[in-house]
Amino acid sequence: MSAEEAVTAPTLADSLYREIDRDEWARLAAGLTQPLSETEIVQIRGIGDRLDMAEIAQVYLPLSGLLSLYATSSKRLGAETSSFLREHDTTTPFVVGVAGSVAVGKSTIARLLRELMSRWPGTPRVELVTTDGFLYPNAELERRGLMERKGFPESYDRRALVEFLTNVKSGAPEARAPFYSHMKYDIVPDAHVTVRRPDVVIVEGLNVLQPPPSPNDVAVSELFDFSIYVDADSDHVAQWYVERFLALRNAAFSNPNSFFNVFAHLSDEEAVERALGYWNSINLPNLLENVLPTKHRATLVLQKAPDHTVERVLLRKV
Repeated sequence: MSAEEAVTAPTLADSLYREIDRDEWARLAAGLTQPLSETEIVQIRGIGDRLDMAEIAQVYLPLSGLLSLYATSSKRLGAETSSFLREHDTTTPFVVGVAGSVAVGKSTIARLLRELMSRWPGTPRVELVTTDGFLYPNAELERRGLMERKGFPESYDRRALVEFLTNVKSGAPEARAPFYSHMKYDIVPDAHVTVRRPDVVIVEGLNVLQPPPSPNDVAVSELFDFSIYVDADSDHVAQWYVERFLALRNAAFSNPNSFFNVFAHLSDEEAVERALGYWNSINLPNLLENVLPTKHRATLVLQKAPDHTVERVLLRKV
């Protein structure tokens, strides 16, 4: 049995989750109007993702409706609790976590859900924050000897992320997160993403479902109201990772500021070899050791087929 098979051996669908196949899930979209244009979809779609009108209508529109239902119910419960306690309404943002491997498409899904949820009447204000902003700056990673473990749990300022989400969930008028540039692959000094009490905050990242490092610590996931794990076979994700690496390398030819310019001199064969090296030495071990074992902590699991389409949905039993 492989390491991945050992992690996924328990039949979670039979114990913790409702298992909903693609056709059954797509039927939930009956009567719903797809609100996005082709232009908007192109802007949302990440490199290598196969996102089209059908996928949005059949998978993500019902998911956005479910999330909006949860968020609206949470807001109503918060207001009723405040009324019961004879307090002012202290309802705070509904926080959704999106986890999964590098290159599995979670960033695209997070952007898409932000756009779709903002179309539902109960959740018009939706913000998105990525945990890339809570990576230590490259200089600090170098100092700690962690550059080859960028993306592993220890490469993040977990305390700062928990503090940010605590501010969000406590109803602070404003919460600020650091900004990470994918162009430079580093934190941008003095740049921030500011969240001002929206209806929903979506938090996307590799390790957002990690348990706390010690019993006395707060897990990031404890501050989520709903969580999504984007799942796929690791061999398929490896292929998507290589394809994305090549696409970013090719795009770098027209952008002298891109981090991927350092790979511009490589032939296609050399670029594939380099990408597979990064995958096998960094991203796959991180997936198997840290990311995949958190799948069972999610409220909902999206299981992807080799072509990036969602083939099955697992929804935790209430």
